[in-house]
Amino acid sequence: MNRRKFISKTVLASMASALGMDIVFGSRLPKGLLPLGLSKQDPFELFSKDKDMILLNDRPYNMEARPHQLDDDITPNEYIFVRNNGLIPNEVDVENWTLSIDGESVISPKTYTLSELKTRFTSHSYQLTLECGGNGRSEFDPPPKGNQWSLGAVYCAKWTGVRLKDILEDVGIKSDAVYIGYHAADSHLSGDPTKEAISRGVPISKAMMEETLIAYQMNDQDIPLVHGYPLRLVAGGWPASASGKWLERISVRNIVHDGEKMGGTSYRVPCSPVAPGESVADENMCIIESMPVKSLITYPKTGAMISDKKLSIRGHTWAGENSVIKMEYSIDFGSTWKECDLKKAPNRLAWQRFSAEVEFPQEGYYEVWAKATDSDGVSQPMLVPGWNPKGYLNNACHRIAVKVS
Repeated sequence: MNRRKFISKTVLASMASALGMDIVFGSRLPKGLLPLGLSKQDPFELFSKDKDMILLNDRPYNMEARPHQLDDDITPNEYIFVRNNGLIPNEVDVENWTLSIDGESVISPKTYTLSELKTRFTSHSYQLTLECGGNGRSEFDPPPKGNQWSLGAVYCAKWTGVRLKDILEDVGIKSDAVYIGYHAADSHLSGDPTKEAISRGVPISKAMMEETLIAYQMNDQDIPLVHGYPLRLVAGGWPASASGKWLERISVRNIVHDGEKMGGTSYRVPCSPVAPGESVADENMCIIESMPVKSLITYPKTGAMISDKKLSIRGHTWAGENSVIKMEYSIDFGSTWKECDLKKAPNRLAWQRFSAEVEFPQEGYYEVWAKATDSDGVSQPMLVPGWNPKGYLNNACHRIAVKVS
């Protein structure tokens, strides 16, 4: 008992505040154990999310928006999807929080306080699109394993922080550097302190891009706890799993990072097409990097009933590292397409707004389909793309139902 570690008074006070009353015998609560009353707390209230979002899992927490909730150019917190691999840190000591940079390919390993990051380096702000690699997984057949995301695991927020390249230039990196890996404060679901919940990363070329940030603000406020407070890596245009939350350390590697969820089927797809349900050898799997071209109709929501034969539609489109150069819609199940008005992104890796005035020839049931084409000339497929073991990268055309009467 004497060696048993108990929760700190600060964390205990926070928990009592969340419960609305004192925790009797709280001083005996083991460190890392969340009171049952908090573990059953309404996640929508806990994370300040809209009640109409969809909860997929609560251990770890995963929830997504509905397409019509993603209509803002800059997504507000209440509609930002939650994707966790482990348990959210119980204790965040901002005053003593540090970021360490180390690894085989660092010349001078260093550790920075939050204050040093904010004062020693120039701050930058970008609107960056983050999308779960499994967004749209529920449409694959046969169903792959994993959270059955529909279409709302994507958003575009304004991120403010320090460019990772500036930090890497400060510590110095060797010529053999090929990858960076992140290490965070979230804990493994098993509770084993020797295991990381997730430790992914990006190639050094992505780490050195202008828009790759070590962020400390989201939408001009402190990053919400569920989204990585107080520090997060943000690598827009790539699967959101590359943007590590609760960031404590970055290792600069002379090999492709081999952290948790970098191997097997995690965030990897077959290098060549395979038959649905087929097993794929590890050596034939490739890491997901830039996300594919995609779009989402955010107004109106599916099931719209209108009395006029004209309808204004709008939405967002994005294409990983690329830009979108053409946006089209169809009301005849993809037989013909008409072009939408498409706005330029405010900065690279932000999504783009599209809109159109749709005219229906007569009363009846219609589907409005949306199709984007990126700067490489690649267009969205009308049907779900090639199957893969974890159901990643579904970028099929979004469609909504409309009844004209």
